[in-house]
Amino acid sequence: MTSERVIEIRGLEVMACVGVPEEERAVPQRLLLDLRFTALDQPADLGDDIATTIDYFNLSRRVVAFAGERPRKLIETLVDELADRLMSAYSLRWIEITVRKFILTDAKWVAVSIRREAD
Repeated sequence: MTSERVIEIRGLEVMACVGVPEEERAVPQRLLLDLRFTALDQPADLGDDIATTIDYFNLSRRVVAFAGERPRKLIETLVDELADRLMSAYSLRWIEITVRKFILTDAKWVAVSIRREAD
């Protein structure tokens, strides 16, 4: 029997300096991230052991730290770099990330999504 466990983190709040104008990048702003991913190797029996799966708490702390590391002009850049970082740091089969930015006064948010898969 083949199965795939999908781990999701919804609405992860990060603070990041993101924006095309320099004044927008000067102050950290709130972004919300949704992440969905699955481990490359998924034993049928995890043995109730965190070492046999992806530690989503650890992963979420890395995301928060990475988002705030440096300013970026585009949320597209943030989502691309984040996907690359997480694919290389964790043994992931695939990852989907959505970044929501609350910048347009006449819209709930602007979002960029990406899906990366292991080679």
